[in-house]
Amino acid sequence: MGKRKEFIGVVVSDKMQKTVVVRTTRITKHPKYGKIIKKYNKFKVHDEKGAAKTGDLVKIQETRPLSKDKRFRLLKIMHKAAIVHTHTEEGAKA
Repeated sequence: MGKRKEFIGVVVSDKMQKTVVVRTTRITKHPKYGKIIKKYNKFKVHDEKGAAKTGDLVKIQETRPLSKDKRFRLLKIMHKAAIVHTHTEEGAKA
């Protein structure tokens, strides 16, 4: 049996329950022109505890299909994102 694929990426959305969207980056050469290009993939990842938040660097692993789109699960959070202050309506009025 083969090994399951593992990727490192950044959480771009945590608005769902037990699911986060992770964007992974890879660098390739253009087949004809040879220019270095960044390519991205977005994966829906199962996060049982709901620990990952937007901006976190996470490690994910391929698993059996968990739903229509979820094919990965969260292994660990490698680096937590810095706290980002969001503007509330009260703060905007003051």
